[in-house]
Amino acid sequence: MYAIFVDGGKQYRAEPGQEIDIDYRDVGQGESLDFPKVLAIGSDDGFKLGSPTVSGASVKVSVLGPKQGEKVYVEKFRRRQNSKRRTGHRQLYTRVRIESIDV
Repeated sequence: MYAIFVDGGKQYRAEPGQEIDIDYRDVGQGESLDFPKVLAIGSDDGFKLGSPTVSGASVKVSVLGPKQGEKVYVEKFRRRQNSKRRTGHRQLYTRVRIESIDV
């Protein structure tokens, strides 16, 4: 069984037991979150598509903690002026484990 849910303008495909990175939230490790905006649910019985969401469905997750993403470099360069600048950025994410998909 899997579900496609929305969080922060992004869509995630989730299966029970899977670990995914979502946008950073200031929540403690071990806490639980609930995502009620489920767009679709797929299982052995078939595929259920919501319009726009599946009514009564939700995805329950437990928080594993914060995580930093890969480093992204930003380079600014002006031609023929001997002007260069390079900076880096690491985005923060929250790592969660999918506990259950409720229909």
